[in-house]
Amino acid sequence: MRQAPGSNRLDKNTDRLPYHDAARFFHRIPFLHIMETLRIYVDTSVIGGCFDREFQEWSEALTDHFRRGRYLAVVSDVVTKEIEGAPDFVKKRYQELLSIPAEIIDVSEEAVSLVGHYMARGILTQRFLNDAMHIALATIAKIDMLVGWNFKHIVRLDKIRLFNTVNMAQGYKPLTIYSPREVVHHDQE
Repeated sequence: MRQAPGSNRLDKNTDRLPYHDAARFFHRIPFLHIMETLRIYVDTSVIGGCFDREFQEWSEALTDHFRRGRYLAVVSDVVTKEIEGAPDFVKKRYQELLSIPAEIIDVSEEAVSLVGHYMARGILTQRFLNDAMHIALATIAKIDMLVGWNFKHIVRLDKIRLFNTVNMAQGYKPLTIYSPREVVHHDQE
C-alpha cells in the first residue's frame, strides 16, 4: 500500500519510509544535523567581490555564513600577498574575515611540487602561478571546497577537471570548486 505524498508513515509492505519521504523524516532528527563545519578556501576574488556590484550580494552572503559559523573560512599566504596590493577597503574586509576567525594555510614544498605538475600538464602558465597555488594549497589541506569568482582560471569546468586529473594522479582527492553564488544559493534552498 502506497502512502500519499508528504506522508511519513512506514510502508506496511516493507516497514520502511517511502523513498521520497525519507529525507524529510531524517531532516527532523536533531542529532543528524551534527557534522563538522565545512572548510571553505576563499580565493582573493571573493574578498574583492564584496565591493563589486556583480558579485557583492553573494560574496557578502558567504561572509555572513562565515560570521555565523556555518562555514570556516580558509585563506593562505597567497591570498595575504595578493591583498597587499589591493585598496585599503579590501584590506580592511580581509582583516575582518581573518578575525571571524579564519584558518590560514602556509605555502609548502608539497604545494610547490603540485603546482609544478599543473604547469607541466599545461593547465595554467607561469603568469597565473598564484591561481594554481590556490588550487594546490586547498587540495593538500583537504579543504571541503574552494570558492572564487575567477571564471577564467579556476571556476571553470574544463580547468576543474584538469586540476582534479592531476590531483588524483598525484594521490590527492578531487577538489570541489564553486562560485560563492552556487554555495550561498544551494544553502538557501
